[in-house]
Amino acid sequence: MNKQFQTSCYWFFLLFFLPACAGSSWSAKTTSPQKITILGLGDSITEGGPGFDSYLFPLDSMLKAAGYPVVFTGPRQTTRNNKTLHHAGFSGKTAEYIAKQIDSIYTAFPADIVLLHSGHNHFAEEQPVKGIIAAQNKIIDVITQKNPDAIIFVAAVITSGKLPKYSYIPRLNREIKNMVISRRNSRIIFVNQQKDWDWTRYTISDNVHPNAAGAIHIAKNWFTAIKKHKN
Repeated sequence: MNKQFQTSCYWFFLLFFLPACAGSSWSAKTTSPQKITILGLGDSITEGGPGFDSYLFPLDSMLKAAGYPVVFTGPRQTTRNNKTLHHAGFSGKTAEYIAKQIDSIYTAFPADIVLLHSGHNHFAEEQPVKGIIAAQNKIIDVITQKNPDAIIFVAAVITSGKLPKYSYIPRLNREIKNMVISRRNSRIIFVNQQKDWDWTRYTISDNVHPNAAGAIHIAKNWFTAIKKHKN
């Protein structure tokens, strides 16, 4: 195992096993100050944009409030209220686009944790589900080949009221879940981001992108999944 993977294993131990063994609450003060890196990977739902919010910011606050010594990494950055977070969110881009870029992205930013939320930016007429699943498989393959100790959370993408364009999403989400289950890898984890998601409440006027409440809802689902896996 090379030095990079040894380091990743060490921090995986600190993040997910040491708290349970210690039998007490875990915080950044009780461990080394070195950070656990998180790569938010996806499209505008990850990046955020003019008039809508990104889950990155509430998630960062939730994790740090819980004592996780995390830092978000990636080739791009978004700033809100004088706070800047890095990520690999590419507005308007598809899962297939990310699959073509993932080798260079993850080589430059080999994060300990990856949050994959990608499936928008197609039209139902394209019948895109098969291609999206193939792209997500490639993304996961590249990451696990480069770092078998990476923890990859794979989202069922948020549903949308922009129809019929996004009428394929419910089927896509079933296939994403099946894909994750079929891998039988405890470090590849399905996160049901459509659970309790209501686009009439959680999106802006385009019925796609999250408003502030929607961003918090997405962040809570990520946070719950990370916390559950830690325990």
